Amino acid sequence: MTTNLSVDQINRLLDRANEKDENIHISRSIGSTIEFLDVLVNNNHGQLHTSVYHKPAAEPYIVPFLSDHPRYIHRNTIKGALFRAVRLCSNVEDFDNERLNIELMLLLNGYPPKFVSYHFKKFFEQHNMMSLMNELNDDIYRELHRKLIIQPTYRERERERERQVYNKKEIRVLFTFESGPKLQLKRELYRLWKKYYIYEGSLVNDVKLKFSTKSNKSLNQLLVKKKPPRSMLVTNHTTTST
Repeated sequence: MTTNLSVDQINRLLDRANEKDENIHISRSIGSTIEFLDVLVNNNHGQLHTSVYHKPAAEPYIVPFLSDHPRYIHRNTIKGALFRAVRLCSNVEDFDNERLNIELMLLLNGYPPKFVSYHFKKFFEQHNMMSLMNELNDDIYRELHRKLIIQPTYRERERERERQVYNKKEIRVLFTFESGPKLQLKRELYRLWKKYYIYEGSLVNDVKLKFSTKSNKSLNQLLVKKKPPRSMLVTNHTTTST
């Protein structure tokens, strides 16, 4: 947060807040530069600038998925990384440095250079900002930054999709992607659907099958210890009588 309160006043407020719940501890850092999660915020003479914060202890060149995942997962990895960089970097120089980090990360993890170049170009084409690939124009970049920062995130879109009315003309089929026999799953299910359910007078002639693949869990998901739900963190106060 930014405030005009004195340091002593801020410390007293945070001390009182820390006493409200013993399970939640508020750490404080006061200065012109501060990091929060994956954002680095810098106060430059009253102007706040943001960029991507890379934790020193974190491995900088690891991608979420490597193999045994559908092609769109690798495509979305590039798109998601660029989308995050634009949203977090408030000036074009910081974005360009982060773009180079993303490109290096992808190449070190075996992504083909042509594949990386194609999807970088496609990202800028999608947002009508191809000129940024050739020239670092701060005005053009700020327009892109403002445009993407107000767009809903993937989770926000998913929540909105869940609120929508159930579509009775659509059946969604979810399956885990695997290299091997499951590659033919979509084609085989379509064949069986048409053979046994699509015929004259069938009640499901207008129903469409929609296939969605779920990614295999990464080692991070399997091995990293997750934070337990809040209900487990709340201390249960019990009383006994004799």
